[in-house]
Amino acid sequence: MVKKAVIEVRDLVKKYGKFTAVKGISFDVEEGEIFGIVGPNGAGKTSMVECMEGIREFNAGEIRVAGLHPIRDAARLKQKIGIQLQESQLPDRIKAREALELFAALYQKSIPWKPLVKELGLEEKMNSYYDKLSGGQKQRLSIAMALINDPEIVFFDELTTGLDPQARRIIWTLVENVRKMGKTVVLVTHFMEEAERLCDRVAIIDHGELIALDTPARLIRDVHAYYRVSFKAEEEIPESLFEEPAFIRKVHREDHHYDIEVQDVVAVADFIHLLADHDIGFVELTIHQPSLEDVFIALTGKELRE
Repeated sequence: MVKKAVIEVRDLVKKYGKFTAVKGISFDVEEGEIFGIVGPNGAGKTSMVECMEGIREFNAGEIRVAGLHPIRDAARLKQKIGIQLQESQLPDRIKAREALELFAALYQKSIPWKPLVKELGLEEKMNSYYDKLSGGQKQRLSIAMALINDPEIVFFDELTTGLDPQARRIIWTLVENVRKMGKTVVLVTHFMEEAERLCDRVAIIDHGELIALDTPARLIRDVHAYYRVSFKAEEEIPESLFEEPAFIRKVHREDHHYDIEVQDVVAVADFIHLLADHDIGFVELTIHQPSLEDVFIALTGKELRE
């Protein structure tokens, strides 16, 4: 069944003076999916999303969000989308309850916020000032504010930046629950692990260009990211052992520590059997499965920038 596109972006260009931040990007976001926009800081992700939200005008191209033009239909679009606020946009001395009441008043339609904050685990923090909330609590409050108008589409921009690993995983669960509410989610992040865990499809952006778009699994498969086997050998291994098997792609050795790149998970087992067949003892064996970060590095030739 063909899914409905709720966001359509065609040949989008966004410039700041002579600098082009977004360079002719096109894609669709399907109804009910979590769509990831990933890449390093400065890649053009936020500029692109702010054009989709109607926050910034764009220089060329076409955008439709829920069938609406983000600039010409801005008032109507505001009722259909939810936007996660950045931390700096709330004053320190506003209470969490006051922030939710304020945002509910901005919309023609809003949902009762008490069940929402219960779902987000914020019931006991409603009378707390914003500057007294932890990083994770602030992000949960931003999710609540993004949902207060019962939007069709929710935009989350760098939602877990600055959070510790435990808080980040709590937020991940909440994002999955937002999709279960029937919302379409656009998730902007530079954390590849986050995108791989949450997103149905991922658009990889770098230097204002769309360099790949697909499901995480297909990106990993199609870009040919490889498995790595790392271990410490109990004795030096003859180089000739690595020359014959076709499944071995690269060998890196430092003293008795080896890092072997093989083509797939079957080749991992074949390599371990190869060591056993030649009575080569080893310890500290680890297997690295290819990830979206490997895909990004393969596509761009550099590690992610934070």
